Amino acid sequence: MRAYVYDTADTSDQREPHDTGIEKTAEDLERIGVLYWKFSGPSSVDDLNALAKQRDYKNRDQIVVSPEAMGDVYEEKVKMFFAEHLHEDEEIRFVLDGTGYFDVRDQDDVWIRIEVSKDDMLVLPAGIYHRFTTDSKNYIKALRLFKDEPLWAALNRPEADNNKHRADYLQTIKA
Repeated sequence: MRAYVYDTADTSDQREPHDTGIEKTAEDLERIGVLYWKFSGPSSVDDLNALAKQRDYKNRDQIVVSPEAMGDVYEEKVKMFFAEHLHEDEEIRFVLDGTGYFDVRDQDDVWIRIEVSKDDMLVLPAGIYHRFTTDSKNYIKALRLFKDEPLWAALNRPEADNNKHRADYLQTIKA
């Protein structure tokens, strides 16, 4: 995992790095509620399962985001995933293969780009504005974990500005 301030002046394709060179740490991410772990080696499955039990993640599935897996809808889906949105529950991803970017808004509404790759585990809190894209390799395979039944309901900005989960999230990062 690598995190940095996203260069909003760069108008190239969303899958390009958009790197300002301003680095962010896992601690910076934690201050805005984003949690990160690296699970690799022989104990990675056990470590992942232990975290899932501790955080009460009951369900999981896999997603592959690539032109080969998604066919003709790939470009449309990547654009949809890149629309700024929030969820009313955590977004939990463990990268099984490939690479991609999660962009999250920090407490000052600045985009932070989080580059993820194999063995990275990321938890985005309910109510945080974010978006996702593959990188220029156009391939990522991830395990999605859920506290309840798998649900992926995106609430786009600005319609979600008055959402209860958004308000709750903003209170947690003010503390």
